[in-house]
Amino acid sequence: MLQIDLWKRVLIWLVCAAGIMLALPNGFYTRVEQANDAAADIIAKGETPERLETAGQWPSFLPSGLVNLGLDLRGGAHLLAEVQVEDVYEARMDALWPEVRDALRPERSTVGTFRRQPGPVDQIRLKISKPDGMARALEVVRGLASPVTSLTGAGATDIEVAAEGDILVVELSEAEKLASDDRTVRQSLEIVRRRIDEVGTREPTIQRQGADRILIQVPGIGSASELKAIIGTTAQLTFNPVVGRGSDADAAPGIGNKVVPSLDEEGFFYTIEAAAVVTGEDLVDAQPSFDQNGRPAVTFRFNTSGARRFGDYTAENIGSPFAIVLDDEVVSAPVIQSHIPGGSGIITGNFTVEESTNLAVLLRAGALPAGLDFLEERTIGPELGQDSIDAGKIATIVAFVAVLVFMGLSYGLFGLFANVALILNIALIFGMLSLIGGTLTLPGIAGIVLTVGMAVDANVLIFERIREELKAGRGPAKAIDEGYSKALSAILDANITTFITAVILFAMGSGPVRGFAITLGLGILTSVFTAIFVTRLMIVMWFERRRPKTIEV
Repeated sequence: MLQIDLWKRVLIWLVCAAGIMLALPNGFYTRVEQANDAAADIIAKGETPERLETAGQWPSFLPSGLVNLGLDLRGGAHLLAEVQVEDVYEARMDALWPEVRDALRPERSTVGTFRRQPGPVDQIRLKISKPDGMARALEVVRGLASPVTSLTGAGATDIEVAAEGDILVVELSEAEKLASDDRTVRQSLEIVRRRIDEVGTREPTIQRQGADRILIQVPGIGSASELKAIIGTTAQLTFNPVVGRGSDADAAPGIGNKVVPSLDEEGFFYTIEAAAVVTGEDLVDAQPSFDQNGRPAVTFRFNTSGARRFGDYTAENIGSPFAIVLDDEVVSAPVIQSHIPGGSGIITGNFTVEESTNLAVLLRAGALPAGLDFLEERTIGPELGQDSIDAGKIATIVAFVAVLVFMGLSYGLFGLFANVALILNIALIFGMLSLIGGTLTLPGIAGIVLTVGMAVDANVLIFERIREELKAGRGPAKAIDEGYSKALSAILDANITTFITAVILFAMGSGPVRGFAITLGLGILTSVFTAIFVTRLMIVMWFERRRPKTIEV
């Protein structure tokens, strides 16, 4: 154990030096004091709040990653949103109506004419002129049913079809509603995450709460209203056939149609079919660009199925207007001049460059499938976080000094070696947090304080073993060698079990629990490294230089 190859020595010191270099930038930059003033400007520029503003304090060629501060330390915004899952039912019925209509058209000789009637948003109600053909109508429409794609709905179909006199009623089954609710919340969760990621905000907490709620916590956001502005924009893009155009907002659109305003032409309204030909869900890309006149625009591209539907419709409806609808406003309604294959196009309007860029971001992130009702919103100021940081610093310093004094008094020179390793251990923890972009929370500070106490455990085991060997009459070299050899298995066993616990806490926990697990897990890794390698290397180097006949531990 006293023979350490040169390459191993170099590697150990390089790891320590790398950890120190990665940790040092955190001492040159105080983000908590700047976060509240700078967050809005940074986000508006599409940059990350964690970007290191060196202003000449830190050389650009050196590592500049910083430890991310959690919401409880840095301040930010907290939102609890409820997903309006019922909104999806109406969209599903509107999308199903063209299929029902096309399926019944060949059966007119049996069912007669049929007309959609007003009713609940989660139903399609059709009145048929030949009630005697209701059995055939039920059979045809039931043929449109599909199996429910969920574990709880195994064996069920997505729609239920029934007859009420001469009215045929189509509605979602209970199994499909449950599956739809789950899909809607999951999709909303992912879209909210992508929208926040698009603007460069790092380390948010976005998680599901209960059946239909989403918890959103984003450090560095100036206020809850800014966060709502980022995630609350719908950006629902659809392409709908145009039925008519006029200036009457209260005009009767007819069954299956709706009236929407023009985005650019104030006072003008379009009557469009509610069922879209293609939706934003079929988009695979959207980028800001310029049209042939040099005005800001947004180019888009559909996936294979969307491109096919888009191409088929334009081929069959040359000469007809086609509305591009964004959030229930008609951006433009060009007349189809020719078949448009390939599934790509351009959205033009009275955009500024910034508006076209933001629209492209929202379209890429996707549309929220349902509305969000914000039940709770809080803005947490960075001043509270600074108080927590100050308290954490005091706790860490007190624990650090206490451990240093204890080790120095208990083990003399060897205790001083352990103290140097402890200082390096703290630097390595912050270096690794900076490297992986980990988030430091208030429980995370508690994990560091705990690590300070645990970090010397391995050295205590080793030094006590060395003491036992010295009492047994071993020489200094043999005692040190045996101390490290016999303590190694106990050190590994104890730390592996604790590390497994930290991994489970990180995987299964959330929020404060994960913050604690991160620093605890990293602290275990760095503690084992400094105890087994760094402290031993310092003792070996001292022993090679002094060659003492006796030692005291």
